[in-house]
Formats: sequence, C-alpha cells, structure tokens
Amino acid sequence: MSDAPEQTPYRVLARKYRPGDFSGLIGQQALVRTLTNAISGGRIAHAFMLTGVRGIGKTTTARIIAKALNCVGPDGTGGETVTPCGACEHCVSIAEDRHVDVIEVDAASHTGVDNIRDLTDGARYRPVTARYKIYIIDEVHMLSRGAFNALLKTLEEPPEHVKFIFATTEIRKVPVTVLSRCQRFDLRRVAAEGLVEHFRAIAGKEGVKVEDEALAIIARAADGSVRDGLSLLDQAMALAGDGVTGSQVRDMLGLADRTQVFDLFESLMAGDIADALDRLETMYRDGADPLVVLQDLMELAYWLTRVTIVPEAADAAGTPEAERERGREMAAALSIPALTRAWQVLLKGLEEVQTAPAPLQAAEMVLVRLAYMAELPSPADLARELHEGKASAESGTARPEKPTPRPGGNGEGTARAAAAGAAVAEGRPEPSDLPLRDGPSALLRVREQAVEPHAEAALAVREQAVEPHAEESARAAVSKHEVAPPGPRSFAELAALFEQNREAVLHTHLCRNVHLVRFEPGRLEFRPGEHAPRDLANRIGALLSDWTGQRWVVSVSQDEGAPTLAEQAEQAQTREREAAAGHPLVQAAQKAFPGAKITRVRPSPRTGPDAPGEDESNDAND
Repeated sequence: MSDAPEQTPYRVLARKYRPGDFSGLIGQQALVRTLTNAISGGRIAHAFMLTGVRGIGKTTTARIIAKALNCVGPDGTGGETVTPCGACEHCVSIAEDRHVDVIEVDAASHTGVDNIRDLTDGARYRPVTARYKIYIIDEVHMLSRGAFNALLKTLEEPPEHVKFIFATTEIRKVPVTVLSRCQRFDLRRVAAEGLVEHFRAIAGKEGVKVEDEALAIIARAADGSVRDGLSLLDQAMALAGDGVTGSQVRDMLGLADRTQVFDLFESLMAGDIADALDRLETMYRDGADPLVVLQDLMELAYWLTRVTIVPEAADAAGTPEAERERGREMAAALSIPALTRAWQVLLKGLEEVQTAPAPLQAAEMVLVRLAYMAELPSPADLARELHEGKASAESGTARPEKPTPRPGGNGEGTARAAAAGAAVAEGRPEPSDLPLRDGPSALLRVREQAVEPHAEAALAVREQAVEPHAEESARAAVSKHEVAPPGPRSFAELAALFEQNREAVLHTHLCRNVHLVRFEPGRLEFRPGEHAPRDLANRIGALLSDWTGQRWVVSVSQDEGAPTLAEQAEQAQTREREAAAGHPLVQAAQKAFPGAKITRVRPSPRTGPDAPGEDESNDAND
C-alpha cells in the first residue's frame, strides 16, 4: 500500500474564485445595493428573478442570497446579514452544494408538472436546520406551460419559511404571471476594463505573468461574461505555462493580428481587392477563422465610426497607441456613409459565412462585394452629375453618350442620372415640367376679373407667358392630321387616355395621387400618394395593355418623383397670374376697378384651336 500523499484535484478558475459574498460580485453595483438595503431593512421578498447572459453570476448570486438569509455567524447566534461569515455550518454546506434546506433544481431536466408538484408539496414543510427553505431554480424559462401554472399559486402565497430564487438567460420566455410575482434583477455585462482588472488579480494569485494585451483579448472574447473569461484564462495558462503573451492567446482563439485587420480594412476601403484577398489567405493560413476575421472587421468599422463622430473615443482606456494613431488617420480619410455601408455588408456577410459549406470562399465573396461597394458614387455625386448634365444641355455642350461608371460600382445610379441628363439634352421635358393632360391648352385655365377694356393687352401678356409652349401646341395641331403611334407618348397623354375611356376614378388618382418617377412607352414607374389605392399599379397596367394592344409594365418606386399633375397645373396657374399681374395695362385696370382679382387667364386665339370662344365670359367677381 503506497504512503504517497493524496494529490488534491485541480479546480478550474471559474469555481476556485467564485465569490462567496456580495463584495466579490463585480459590475453589479445596483443589484448589490438593492439586496443589501433589503436585507438590512428586513424587506426581503419571497421570490427573486435573476436574469442576464451566461456566466454573469446568476447562480452565484442566488447562493450568496441563500447564505445571507441562513447565516448564523461563527458563534451560531447571528441572524440575517449582508456579510455571510462563510464559516458556519450553513455557509459551508451551501458553498459545497449539500445543504438539505437549499434545493437547487435544473429546470432544463425537470420541466414537467410532476416535478413542480413535488416541489410545491415539499414547500409546505418547515426547514430541517436552516432559517429558510430556499428553492433555486436555474434556467426557469425551460419549464413547460403546465409546470408554470402549477407553480403560480404557491409562488403567489408561499409559506413564510420559503423563498424562491429563479435564474434565466431568456427572460422573455418566462410568463408575465410569474414575473409579476417576483422581484426582478437584471445582471449587467461586465465591462472589458473591469474584466481585465479581475483577470489580472487572479493571474497574480496564481503566480502567472499575463501580458496586458493578452488580458485585453481575453476580456474582449468573453463579451461581458466572467465565467467565459475565466475559462479562457485557464486555457491560456495551461497553454503558455509561466507567461501568457498576446500572440499566444490570439493563436489559441484563432484570431488575426490587430495590425493585419487594420491593413485588410484599409485595402478594402481603397478598392484593392487583390491585396485584400491575399491578406485574408495569409491570415487563414496562420490559423485565423474567416468568421472571426469578419467580426473583427465589423468591430473596426464600428470603432472607426465612433471615432469619426466623437474623436475622443480613440482615447478610451485600453486602446493601444498604435491603434489610436492609425484609427484617427483612417477615420479622417473615411466618410460616415462609407463606414455604414461597410457595416451593412459585413453584417449580412456574417450570416452567409455561418451557413456556407465553405466559410473561406464565402468570406472572400463578402470582401469582394465590400471592395466594390466602397467605390460606389454617393447620392451627392449622382445629384452633381445630374446637375452638370442639365447645365451642359443648356449651354449646348456635348456630353458622352454613355457614362463611365466609377471603379467598383455597378453604374446603375450613374446610368440613371446620365439618362436624365440626356433627356434634357434632347429637349424632352422632365417629369416636373409635364403639364396636366396634353399641352398647355388643356391646363386648368385661369380667370381674370374686371379687365374687359384691356382684354387684348392681357391676352398679349398670356402669349408672352406661354411662349415656350406655343410651338409645342402648333406641333400638336399639325400632328392631328398625321397617324399617331399607338399608346400615349407622355404621362400627360396617359392620364388623358383614362379620361377619354371614362375611367374617371383612375384619372383622378393619376392627376392627384401619382408622382411620376420614370415614363417611357410601355413602362411607367411612380410613387403613389397617401390616398392612392394599393392596387393602382395593377389596374393601370391591365387597362393600358387592353387599350394599346401592347404590354405595359407599371411599377411602384420609393423615389421622390415629380409633383403630381394637379400640383403642376397649380404651379402653372400661379405663373400665369404673376405674368398677367405684372403687365402695366392689367395694373392700370386693377387701379380703375379696386378690389378686382385675376382668377382666369385665357389663351389667345392664336395659340391653337382649343382657345376659348368669344362668348365665354370673364367671370369677374368683386
């Protein structure tokens, strides 16, 4: 028989350094303050609900509450206290998970009604040795609906000697009827700075030297969970031995070097896809996980966005000097739209990499997409191109027939802007210049009052105001003797076609609730107004196809579009009134007839066959 001393089994850091009282909880000041005041003041609830992410300390807090309620002190005469002694029989047995009156139940494996019925039956009996009988139910959201219902009555009116403590990571799955009977405490994620200090203290107690960079990487990977961070620290100590470096932790977690992440992101935002793919392949060959690389790029995009908006964010504690300086340079060179676009591409790419059979290939495709989208023209650039196209058309400067898309862009937005500029160059009216119905003769006519002696002068003013449209009306008159092609050639003609076919309701919607975005024979794209019916596009397309004998594609767009035909007619009325009111003869007539208002401006008989006859009155109203 060997006389060798029995070796004490190793305990992992997460169990070895589990807090034994409220002072050991980190990052939960609000919970500690509330429970301390409640226990000190004797205002102890009969049920507590602890919720938070994994490894944040829910079960540990439940055991500390059980100790605080049942502690009797080293001499056995103490009462409820916020500082359990940790030496009495109750504190020791609760810490070792063997107290007869503190029952821990795993709801994940005890989900049925029978399990809860046994629990509630046992709650009727007084505790054997302790002051309170305490039920700790972990992952309570796993209970079935029937189990929750079986628990409700006892939970609402428990015996005086019973306390319930629930813990869950999915608080939304707990019925409201249960939540309303408990005091709820949300355990917050521990900040990275707090985790670094906590891990540094534990490493010192273990006698292991850990670099600050390694502690920062572990804290970032823990994502606010103390237990996860301690597990990673335990693994890093076992890997490195006496000293833990940042590169060792990075290799252990499959992370890329932070400098390489900066280089990769810089290549992507510069549109250098070849260099970006080479860098990703090198990082993958060195052991970096493609999914983790995308997560690092997302984190960098977010951090650069914060630095761009709030430059002081670069000076946060724990940020290395090299990252701080380089981050400021990159934030100054990148715009907020480019960074937010990169965030959206990476966020969507994460889902693709997670579900793809070949994560590396999926990650490469995400980088290709990001590099090309980084060079897309901004909406401001597109608007500038459109404006320059109009200016070139007005000055007679020739423009290229086809625009050259920017590197990495698909050219769709630029092509649309160039098409609009080409329309101006060819003399075609833009959507905002389209009149109501066909030609100015069909515009809503404006009336004038008390200007009969000066009617000829007013009509001359009208001629000058609509001079740009006179030639168009003349062409329309000549074209009546020609064979017109099938189908409307403008949006105004399209609206008039519905009036001719006695579709009054649809004609009204077209005039008042349709903002034209794009029109060409066989295709109509518009933004519906607030009062437009949902099936307006389908009805318009079906009727146009029947009337014209050709297929019409009618679609709804989210673009702003041109003003409605009714709004354009109102604008035309305003311009006509202003033109007529500015004429000296009209002003003289208004002086001769005080209070007269111009309500209608009639076109001259020379403007076309649609001009009003001589028998129409002026409808003057004082």
